[in-house]
Amino acid sequence: MKQIKVGVVGCGYWGPNLIRNFRALPDCQLKLMCDVNEARLKHLRNLYPEVEGETDFNHMLNGAGLDAVVIATAVKYHHSMAKASLLAGKHTFIEKPMAASAAECQELLEIARQKGLVLMIGHTFLYSPAVRKIKEIVDKGDIGEIRYISARRLNLGLFQKDINVAWDLAPHDISIILHIMEELPETVNCRGSAHITPGIEDVTTMCLSFRKQRTAIIHSSWLDPRKIREMTIVGSKRMIVYDDVQPLEKIKIFDARVERPPHYDTFAEFHYAYHYGDMYAPYIKQEEPLKTECQHFLDCIRDSRNPLTNGERGMELIKILEASSHSLKQGGGPVELARHHEKVAVTPSIASIGAPVTNGNGHAVTNGNGHVHTNGNGNGHVIPVTNGDSVKPARRKSRVSKPAANLS
Repeated sequence: MKQIKVGVVGCGYWGPNLIRNFRALPDCQLKLMCDVNEARLKHLRNLYPEVEGETDFNHMLNGAGLDAVVIATAVKYHHSMAKASLLAGKHTFIEKPMAASAAECQELLEIARQKGLVLMIGHTFLYSPAVRKIKEIVDKGDIGEIRYISARRLNLGLFQKDINVAWDLAPHDISIILHIMEELPETVNCRGSAHITPGIEDVTTMCLSFRKQRTAIIHSSWLDPRKIREMTIVGSKRMIVYDDVQPLEKIKIFDARVERPPHYDTFAEFHYAYHYGDMYAPYIKQEEPLKTECQHFLDCIRDSRNPLTNGERGMELIKILEASSHSLKQGGGPVELARHHEKVAVTPSIASIGAPVTNGNGHAVTNGNGHVHTNGNGNGHVIPVTNGDSVKPARRKSRVSKPAANLS
């Protein structure tokens, strides 16, 4: 198996975790680490002496012979670095959030599509066994119709200087919510306060309003004494509590619900029916989500697949964050998502669901060794890589894009 040559730029808070995971994967050659901080580079070179250190990002793109670049820098650099990486012909992985605006995301999507490159965003929680189990439970209809979702992501710090707490912490919860709901919200409300750094909110509450009177509430804070990572999904039949801080039993399913009486003649006869059943915690396989995510990036490059967390999903999330910022400025009023971003066109997927990535002229991108997957009859037709499900066209207006989610 030919190894994919990868370089990571940004060796601060999250970059070392990406370096550790890519280095450990057998089909990856972590060739280069890049950062302007020479002290950080020296420290990582002591840990991984076989990996080159580099302070010049341009040399990383043009002189290192890389197949793919992983960007883990500050958000304000995401667009410029990702654009340079894509234009240099490198498959590109960007840590969340994808960029500072939907317009920047749009440009990156277009370049990736034209050049037939894999563009993937680091929405790590979608690769966690717990979230995958939740999605499985919801899709089976075990909890009934979703009524609302509430999420709390709280801790003391780490304070950011270029983005507020909603842009820092809420992307995790937004990505999970969109993954579960499979549609975009119609409106976004957000209120918050800046207690430490003027102009940068460190506490926010965001409300996403979906069709059928469904809502999702996201509370984010850098000013809480405890680390809390909790999400509650309330269905018409059952409820799920997801506590990511728990080492075991991260998911608990409560057989609890409230029902209205179907018929009553007078108000005195009106009584809610409360159902209390058992609680159980399904078995969750213990594995590092980041390792699964890194492997998925390599698999998508090798097999020319569209990532689960592709550029379109990254842009959808940025559109919500932009709407939340607009709502913050107007005191928490509702912002209609479609109207707020009507000037931002939606591009086609980097590739259709499960299909090979093409370079814009109809030719399939190879898997690194010059070969593409064919149907075996010698006519060169490419077989789409799917997860076993039939391919359904996504609704363009409100549905969340659904690429192949085969993580095996």
